Amino acid sequence: MCGRYVQTTPPAALTRLFRTANPVPNHPPSWNVAPTQDGLVIRFNPETRARHLDPLRWGLVPRWAEDPSIGSRLINARAETLATKPAFREAYRKRRCLVPINAFYEWYAPAGSRTKHPYAVALASGEPMALAGLWEGWRAPDGTILRSFTVVTTDANRRLALLHDRMPVVVAAEDWPLWLGEEEEGDPARVLRPYPAEAFAVWPVSTRVNRTSENDAGLLDPLPGVPPIPGLCETTGPPPSLAVAPTS
Repeated sequence: MCGRYVQTTPPAALTRLFRTANPVPNHPPSWNVAPTQDGLVIRFNPETRARHLDPLRWGLVPRWAEDPSIGSRLINARAETLATKPAFREAYRKRRCLVPINAFYEWYAPAGSRTKHPYAVALASGEPMALAGLWEGWRAPDGTILRSFTVVTTDANRRLALLHDRMPVVVAAEDWPLWLGEEEEGDPARVLRPYPAEAFAVWPVSTRVNRTSENDAGLLDPLPGVPPIPGLCETTGPPPSLAVAPTS
């Protein structure tokens, strides 16, 4: 958790939303972003005092790593150990970022069943979420730099805990400057808390999402016939804005 997500808001719209200063990256939408693939990330440059929007590889590769393969095991970072775990502590101090997503997927197996079924989780408002992340730059033997990121997780809120005991940290807009390091005062750890349970919409989706080769808007279509999870799925499908093809 979080192991797959949706990122379909056009880069130009993200540039406006997060007020980034660099040229708009040419990056396609994805309904099934998987580890080791590129995802758009917002970073703050302390020298220029500007935010940048760039594609980075999902799965953090620490600077001390011998090779980038370790990144596939570092797609998530537990909020409780950011300041102490060697793979994350320097990035937590100096290289925090935001990961804009539209939804993420989680898998659930009913009691007595060994078969897990995927569910999509989005803000009920249909707005993008800004997840707390960390980024790092790793220098390859040939001198090239691989920039990668990880998604920070925390305890799940009372509702999403029905799916999984962890959830990604969603950063409220008023806390973006603090998490990005734009504010010199304040403790970034205060954003590392579960997002309110009532803010989310949750619905079952096709097992097509299990395959990384599947990547289309239909992955977010609600799947009929899946037994409801009491207290979790009050919605029958995605917020209206997620059912519309992205435009610039």
